[in-house]
Amino acid sequence: MNPTSRPDSAPEVQHQAESQRFVVFTPQGLALCSYCREGNVLVLPHTEVPAALEGRGIAAALVAAALAWARSEGLKVQPACSYVAAYMRRHPETQDLL
Repeated sequence: MNPTSRPDSAPEVQHQAESQRFVVFTPQGLALCSYCREGNVLVLPHTEVPAALEGRGIAAALVAAALAWARSEGLKVQPACSYVAAYMRRHPETQDLL
């Protein structure tokens, strides 16, 4: 999947459980949302997208995937990353995960 091909296409997010992160591979580099589990809490400390791809929805797709996984696992979420916190404020349907 080439995230620069169509702005309306969703990037392919992969869960790398062994590395505790969600990733999107792009020609410009790796985009990621890292996490760590602390009991029944998923801490999301960092989201990063190559500068050339900022504003294209890749970070949102990464965070959405992480939150969906947290929900499927019955986990609560601690948004330690400012982007994750902002995403959750903009998406009230995620507030129950806090």
